[in-house]
Amino acid sequence: MTCASTAPALTSASARAPEIEDISVVIPCYNEELNAQAIAAAVIAELEKTGASFEILFIDNCSTDRTVPIIREMCLADPRIRLIVNTRNFGQMRSPTHGIFAARGRAVIGMCADFQDSPALLPHFVERWRAGVDIVLGVREAEDSGTVLRLVRGLSYWLAKNFGDFQTIPNATGFGLYSRRVVDAIKALNEPEPFYRGLLVETGFPLETIGYVRPPRARGASKNNFFTLLDFAVTGLTGSSKRLLRVPLYFGVVGIVIALAMLVGAGIAFFTGRPIAGWLIGSVMQAQVSLIFGFLGLMGDHVRQISERTRAAPLVHERERYNFPQDY
Repeated sequence: MTCASTAPALTSASARAPEIEDISVVIPCYNEELNAQAIAAAVIAELEKTGASFEILFIDNCSTDRTVPIIREMCLADPRIRLIVNTRNFGQMRSPTHGIFAARGRAVIGMCADFQDSPALLPHFVERWRAGVDIVLGVREAEDSGTVLRLVRGLSYWLAKNFGDFQTIPNATGFGLYSRRVVDAIKALNEPEPFYRGLLVETGFPLETIGYVRPPRARGASKNNFFTLLDFAVTGLTGSSKRLLRVPLYFGVVGIVIALAMLVGAGIAFFTGRPIAGWLIGSVMQAQVSLIFGFLGLMGDHVRQISERTRAAPLVHERERYNFPQDY
């Protein structure tokens, strides 16, 4: 499926900006024609309360609906709204991060277009940033999600806590504010598939959280499914946990101990004339093989990320930029 067609690329539709904005709000989108105008209006209404100068930067991941034309019309009406259009869909990690790196504000706010990240929190983010906090994250206190999704999330948080190189923030999706020095520090890491919410913690800068009840999507359908969420979780885990490479060694040692115990048990059963529980041995062997393949998969993902770093490919390729000042 190809991207929806747009007008010829334009690099600027506004005059030179007199100064760098206080706040850049980066909103990644893919087929958000039902939400784009509403989220921009809500963000503008909330940020105008703060008295801060700001820009809204949409980064479109090759939408196939009318998202791009709608945002282009918004850019014509408001010079504070800007647009980057990718040449293809680069995924849920690379595209939003590229948008954050492209923003020039003294602080950057990352949020979704579907209203699950509440615009009402933006003034609170700005207030804490003005007080000197480098990272302010919204943390969901409740969300209407299924039992399976809650269990999977709980497992991923447990793995990150016990095997991660640093503690991630449970129930934080990346919705929040990051100071310029935080953004620059993450950009310098040159991660090929940046797990941004983990990299925020890795920087070590002061961090605060604000709890909120995450509502369902306002309009449209979610672009996530089980496999995209699984890919997101695995990439985040392998990208933030080098200790996982040692886990197969630990299981190998335990496996040797179990194998020795089974050998002794088999010898005793043989000499005493008792039957050997072949089904039990088979099930244990099957479990060991499954673990081996699982951890080989994780190790393979580490190798893949090493390959991506060596290739040094950009996060995305841009098809066009619209409404960016000449001195941006």
